[in-house]
Amino acid sequence: TNAIESLNAKLRRAVRARGHFPTDEAAMKLIFLVLNRTEKQWTMPAREWVMAKAQFAVLFEERFTRAFA
Repeated sequence: TNAIESLNAKLRRAVRARGHFPTDEAAMKLIFLVLNRTEKQWTMPAREWVMAKAQFAVLFEERFTRAFA
């Protein structure tokens, strides 16, 4: 769908602009930030976003507590 293609394009653009990543964690953090910023632009919530958000909360617990505090 167009929404998925739009999200994929944003992720590709961010990864391409960064170039390379020193660690896998750095790449995951960039993807997390892009998804977090993109979520604010959505007018309808994604169906499976709650599950994905829960996984990111486990991986980046300190960022979630700061962001929602």
